[in-house]
Amino acid sequence: MKKEHMIHILNEGHFSVPRLLLNYYASIGLHEEDTFFLIKLHSFIEQGNSFPTPEELASAMTYSPQACLDKIQQLMQKGVLTIEEHRNEDKNYYSEAYSLIPLWDRIFGAIEQEEAEKSAAKNIESEESLYTLFEREFARPLSPIECETLAMWIDGDKHDSELIKAALKESVLAGKLNFRYIDRILFEWKRNGIKTVDQARSYGEKFRKHQYDKKTPVSKPDSKNDSGQSAPIYNWLGR
Repeated sequence: MKKEHMIHILNEGHFSVPRLLLNYYASIGLHEEDTFFLIKLHSFIEQGNSFPTPEELASAMTYSPQACLDKIQQLMQKGVLTIEEHRNEDKNYYSEAYSLIPLWDRIFGAIEQEEAEKSAAKNIESEESLYTLFEREFARPLSPIECETLAMWIDGDKHDSELIKAALKESVLAGKLNFRYIDRILFEWKRNGIKTVDQARSYGEKFRKHQYDKKTPVSKPDSKNDSGQSAPIYNWLGR
C-alpha cells in the first residue's frame, strides 16, 4: 500500500464505539450479535444515514437483508431500538429514523443499579465496621437497643459513618461513653449543618474555647487539643 493512500485512510478518522455499550451489553440482556449489529447501525447514524435500509445494512455485514430486518425487529422487541417519525416543517413531509435512546436508557439504568448495589455493599461494610468499633470502645457487645440506635443513625438520620466515629471519639474524650451523649452530639452537628469531620472539629473547638474563657467546666489533664495544650471538654448534654 502506498504511503499516500495510507495517510488518506488515517486522515478520514476513526469510528468510535461507545464503551458503555461494550461494557454493559450483557447486563441489559443483549448478545454479541446484537451488540455488533447495534454498533454497525450506530455507525450509519453517525455518518448521517439515520434510517438505513436492510439492503444497506446487509452490504456492510454478512447478514442478508431479511436477516437484518429480523434483527431490527428483535432489537425493537428487546426495547433497545425504536423507529421515530420526524416532520420536515419546510417541505411538509414525514421521515423515519432509528433511535438508540432506549438503548442508552437501558444502559444508564444498569449503571444506576450497579452503583446502588455498590453503595449498599459499602453501607453494610461501614455498618459492620462501626459496630466493631463501638463494641471495642464499650468493651462489650452492644445491646439490641444500641444496635437499633446505631442503625437509625446510619439509615434513618443519614449520618456519615465518619461523623459517627467522630462523635464516638468526642464522647470518649469527655468521659461520657453512652449512646444518649453521642446522639446529642450528632443532633447538634446536624442542627448546625455540620457535614464533615473537619467542620465538627472546628465546631467543637469553638465551644471548648468559649468554655475555657469562662473557666468552666474544669479541664481534664488527659484532654489535649491539637497543639498539645490542655483543653476543656465541652458538655453536649448541657446545650
